[in-house]
Amino acid sequence: MPELVAPTVRLHAAWREARDDWGPGVHEDGFGLLPSDEVDTPAGFAAWVDRLAGESDPARPLGGDRVHCTYRWIVDGDRVLGGIALRHGLNDFLLRIGGHIGYGVRPSARRRGLATWALGRMLGEARALGLARVLVTCEVDNVASARTIEHHGGVLEDVRDTELGAVRRYWIELRSSSPPVSGERRGC
Repeated sequence: MPELVAPTVRLHAAWREARDDWGPGVHEDGFGLLPSDEVDTPAGFAAWVDRLAGESDPARPLGGDRVHCTYRWIVDGDRVLGGIALRHGLNDFLLRIGGHIGYGVRPSARRRGLATWALGRMLGEARALGLARVLVTCEVDNVASARTIEHHGGVLEDVRDTELGAVRRYWIELRSSSPPVSGERRGC
């Protein structure tokens, strides 16, 4: 049974296996990995995990126009299947392209409903933060991601050409007392 867990050094080898599943140089949405992060050594990986934990703490100031973000890994046992990130606010870049929530599922774990499940769980965390609505985006040709967002009530605002390519921009309205979404798994 999958669960969402905070990034942890305990899963270093499993995370590297997931990264290798994507392939070299491919961006994995939802992990918060920057080009400057060194994640192959235990020390570098620990520093990265510490940075991710710090970004979720609203009491900890962030530099520049960065926003606080809660990161979770989609894990089944000791296997990392993907990642999902909930940004607590939007800066200009996130409003245009990235949105409040970004996620990715490793290629070998796709087509099992994991992204739909994880997005439903993260929408609950967004409600807990007091967000009234969230922006979720996907590449214009990513039909599976568009369906995932629409499953959770995403309403297409527009399709935009950006410096990263064309993106679909969806808004999901959040209600503090809404019932669980059909298909949402419980007990994880």
